[in-house]
Amino acid sequence: MKKGSPSPKTFHFKQFSVSAGECGMPVSTDGVLLGAWMNGGHLRSILDIGTGTGLLALFCAQRFPTAQITALDIDQQAIQTAIHNRDHSPWASRIKIEHQDILTFAPRSDYDAIICNPPYFTSGQTSVVPERALARHVSGFSHQQLLHHCYHLLSPSGQLSMILPCQEGDALIEVAKQQGWFLTRYCLVSPTDTKPPARVLFSLSKTAPSACEFTQLTIRAQNSYTSAFTELTQAFYLKM
Repeated sequence: MKKGSPSPKTFHFKQFSVSAGECGMPVSTDGVLLGAWMNGGHLRSILDIGTGTGLLALFCAQRFPTAQITALDIDQQAIQTAIHNRDHSPWASRIKIEHQDILTFAPRSDYDAIICNPPYFTSGQTSVVPERALARHVSGFSHQQLLHHCYHLLSPSGQLSMILPCQEGDALIEVAKQQGWFLTRYCLVSPTDTKPPARVLFSLSKTAPSACEFTQLTIRAQNSYTSAFTELTQAFYLKM
């Protein structure tokens, strides 16, 4: 995709639109859930790792009006797509997009919050489309390395928020605890009221919380969105 060119694959939210371009991972429910679920007060700075289309950076810009947001990706096509989406949003002045590997990223200061929808498959067949394989599979780095670098990039009171399939998420949380992280929030997400949880939203901190917040969320029940899912996403979805 040429820099600045629109894409026919565009998802419209209430305050912004996201063009998929040639990015390996277009708009997904996972990304929407994470962007809407992450919490924080008056955040000064947010780091979005593996920004893809820039979806999470845009969610953060809408939700946290005082924050400066840095969005990283190692895929040049994703960077071009994210730049296009940022430049066509109301918050272009607050979002910095960098073609950067998190493993070599060395900012001048730490971040109040880190958000990441990471590649989550640690095994199995990768996609034949290179961009999609890069976005979905852990290759060239590990979740352990990601956690290690995030630990040094996050402020002492900050939180790292992620979404993963349940098995991968629980495994990452156990690794995180071994590295000195503390679990602060944990939400199991079920696609419907008749299916088991498929995703887990979670936040980690370098500081022990007084108590970890455990919740559950069901997206659809009886062929309709649940009130909890509607409440979480209604500031973003057009028809909510």
